[in-house]
Amino acid sequence: MGPFLRNNQHYSELKRKCLEDKELFEDPEFPITNASLFYRKPPPGMVEWKRPREISDGPHLFVEGISSHDLNQGLLGNCWFVAACSCLALKPDLWQKVIPDWKEQEWDSKHLENYAGIFHFQFWVFGEWVDVVVDDRLPSINGELIYCHSKVKNEFWSALLEKAYAKLSGCYESLDGGNTGDAVVDFSGAVAEAINLEAEAFHKDQGRMDKLFEDLFKVYDRDGIISCSIKASPSEIEARMACGLVKGHAYSVTSVKKVRLGHGLIAYFQNETIPLIRMRNPWGKIEWNGAWSDSSAEWKKVGSMERNKLGITVEDDGEFWMEFRDWCKYFTDADVCRLINTSLLTIDKTWNEVMILGSWTKNAEPLRNRCGGCMNHKHTFLQNPQYLFEVTKEVDEVLISLQQRDMKIHRRIGQGENLTIGFAVFKVELNRKYRMHDIITQLNVQTTTYINARTVFMRAMLPKGRYMIIPSTFKPETLGEFMLRVYTNVDSGCRELTEHQPRMTCWSKLTGYPVAVSQIYVHGAEGLENQDRTGGERTTNVFDILGGSSVRSTVKADTVKPVFDTRAIFYRKKPTKPITVEVWNSNAVKDQFLGQVVLTGSVKDSTNPQRLQLRKSGRAMADEMPGSITLRIVTSTELTDM
Repeated sequence: MGPFLRNNQHYSELKRKCLEDKELFEDPEFPITNASLFYRKPPPGMVEWKRPREISDGPHLFVEGISSHDLNQGLLGNCWFVAACSCLALKPDLWQKVIPDWKEQEWDSKHLENYAGIFHFQFWVFGEWVDVVVDDRLPSINGELIYCHSKVKNEFWSALLEKAYAKLSGCYESLDGGNTGDAVVDFSGAVAEAINLEAEAFHKDQGRMDKLFEDLFKVYDRDGIISCSIKASPSEIEARMACGLVKGHAYSVTSVKKVRLGHGLIAYFQNETIPLIRMRNPWGKIEWNGAWSDSSAEWKKVGSMERNKLGITVEDDGEFWMEFRDWCKYFTDADVCRLINTSLLTIDKTWNEVMILGSWTKNAEPLRNRCGGCMNHKHTFLQNPQYLFEVTKEVDEVLISLQQRDMKIHRRIGQGENLTIGFAVFKVELNRKYRMHDIITQLNVQTTTYINARTVFMRAMLPKGRYMIIPSTFKPETLGEFMLRVYTNVDSGCRELTEHQPRMTCWSKLTGYPVAVSQIYVHGAEGLENQDRTGGERTTNVFDILGGSSVRSTVKADTVKPVFDTRAIFYRKKPTKPITVEVWNSNAVKDQFLGQVVLTGSVKDSTNPQRLQLRKSGRAMADEMPGSITLRIVTSTELTDM
């Protein structure tokens, strides 16, 4: 299936028609009017829309290939977009997707009759690739391009790409102020993580700083994209600091390296390295002037071979190296975009991806409302959309990305601010399959910060079990659309929960319908029988909960004080029938029964945690067995109480 066509404009059909009519394309969907340029702040001067051949002789899409050095920022405050383009230029797999048919789109000086003044670009918008067509009329003042342009006057890929992105965003001014990570996601479908370097203060903690370097090294090595900036107050935007760095300005990271110190063979035997990071200023000039800057004394510690390998240039081309500690200290924010590998045909780590589109919607009926706000709003929080997923390995790394619709297109009507969003993750009952209506013993594993960013990201190591993601806006009754992406090593079966309780069917009259619901949490056991009477090797304690259906906890090895931390929920047709909790010893030859407790599960029973003595089963139920179990059970006759 091809990409989605923006405004239903088909590039090859439009181009064919232009060539037949011997006319250059004029895009009716993005006309050469003020509305395409700005909504509030006009450019400083008389704007003329010119085609590339009116700006320079021998125009080209690329001159001597594509490079991160091609780009210069124009009058717009869109260094974030230019920094993302610099990153894009380093990745052939990506730019060839964003600039499709690039060979066919290039000017052919021998066959100018095949030129139709039409180009197309592709952006990843909310889970799908969107094809955007533009004509080649570019805004200029006094014959010079006013927005993004190449260093070489006859190279136009960046100006045309920017025009397509401006069309997608409503107008050029909508690109004034933005986030590099967001643009990178639009170029690639990557998963963005924002890191607050200032709040985390990595430079003060060697261990955490080393861990961050390893993470970024891995991301860069796996074709990920990193950018960074320094917070600025409105009066400090693009203000140059004494060290040469610019505040409120986006830099693209162009290398993450462990650089070998020393000269000749000694360097190889000592194997001493220093973590360095290289970045580029989108202005194409103005660099860091501290340690490891272009002509600093530190480079004397590095052999000439290593220096040549790193391509050190002593010119103000906007690209420079820094020691990682200085980078952590001076920069306040970083955007880390991971390109997640979901292909089974590679040797790299393969992720399983689930992508779901959802929305926060309003309904007067509480059970149907889906915009409950964050956890501060206890009465409505669980009215948000809920997504269940499974961790089937003993421990698995899980990546979760929550992305809202891009708001830039609404800037022209005085809106366009991101919603403040976030999500919470709960460890829930092993047999949960209906929506959660109350938090009883479900464990809040992690809650993200709520932030008005386009994307909120979480990375966590989670033990085996069933989990619930609840995405929400910060305040209740805030409406919006979102995309949730969940990555695990093994298929997580992530899905939205929509049902509130078991369905009534035509069989319900015959088989009965639940009249009560019980939630049980088994914390653990202690003082268990230590001797294995069957002679097999005693390795684990396992328990079963029986009540028409059963749930089995994960196996706990080599312990007489197992912590099960296991939850189950039962919709009970016969609430007079008790719930049994059994503890077993798992054996290769034969499992060994270690005792049980029988719970009435009545509405009247205590809902407090309780410690109960283990007993024998069957007729000898009155007899005690060694050990006790700690649990909590809550029962209600209202099925949507839990």
